[in-house]
Amino acid sequence: MAASQNFLHALVGSMSQGAAGNPTVAVIEAAFAHHDLHWRYINMEVTPADLSDAVRGAKAMGFRGFNCSLPHKVNVIAHLDGLGESAGIMGAVNCVVRRGDQLIGENTDGKGFLKSLVSVIDPRGKSVVLFGAGGAARAIAVELGLAGVKKITVVNRGEERGRELVELLRTKLKLEAELVVWNGDYAVPAGTDVVINGTSIGLYDGEARLAIDVHSLHSGMVVADVIFNPPRTRLLRDAEARGCIPVDGLGMLVNQAIVGVEFWTGITPDAVVMREALENALGL
Repeated sequence: MAASQNFLHALVGSMSQGAAGNPTVAVIEAAFAHHDLHWRYINMEVTPADLSDAVRGAKAMGFRGFNCSLPHKVNVIAHLDGLGESAGIMGAVNCVVRRGDQLIGENTDGKGFLKSLVSVIDPRGKSVVLFGAGGAARAIAVELGLAGVKKITVVNRGEERGRELVELLRTKLKLEAELVVWNGDYAVPAGTDVVINGTSIGLYDGEARLAIDVHSLHSGMVVADVIFNPPRTRLLRDAEARGCIPVDGLGMLVNQAIVGVEFWTGITPDAVVMREALENALGL
C-alpha cells in the first residue's frame, strides 16, 4: 500500500466528462511528466450514493488528494476532516488535500482566477463588478474579498441567489457589497477597476454577447472572463477594442491546476508547460 502514495487520483461527479474529454487531466499529467514526478491523475466517475465510500477508500489507500466536480462540491464536506479558509467561507470544495492523516477541503476555483488577475493588477483596494452569482462567481468573490478588494457589485438576473452572495460577502468578509438585478444592458459605473464575467455566457460560442453597455468600459480597466473555450470571447474582444486589459479564462483554468499541484506535491509547476498542454487538449 505504501506505493499508492505516489499516485494522485481525481474524484469526479457522475455527470462529468470521461478522462479523454477532461482537459484538466492533460494539464496536470503534463506537469507531473515535466517535473519527473511519478504521480498519476486519474479521472473517475463516482455517483452521489458512492461518495462516502469513495472518500474513505481514497484515504485508506493513501491518496494524496483529489478533485471534486459537481454534484459533489458541497456534499463531500461531510466526509472530510476539515476545510481551508476560503472553502469554509463559500461552503464548497473542489480540491481535497491530504495533510498528515487528515483530508482537508480547499477550493481552487477562485484561487486560480486570483492568480490570473494579480498578473495584471493588484486587487487590493479596487472596485469590482462581477456578473453572476453561481459557483464560479461565488468562489471568485470570496477570494477577492480575502485579497482585500474595496467593493464588489454583484450583477445577477436572479435576485435571490445574488442577494445570498452579497450577504455572505457582507457578513463573513465584512466587505462592501451590493446587488444589482440584471435587466437589459448593464452600464459599468465610473470608478470601476475590474469587470468580471463569472457566468457561462460565451462558453463554446465566440459570438455570445454578455448584456453589458460596452461604451461604459474605459481604457485601462481590467476585463476578465471565466470562459476558457473560446479564450477570446466577444466580451474580451469588445473590451480590447475599448482599450481595456483582457484576462482570459484559460489562465484561470491553468492556475487552478497549478494551485492543486502545489497543494498536493509542494512543487510549483511550470505554468508555460501546463498552458501548452491545455491549449493542445482544447485544440487551440
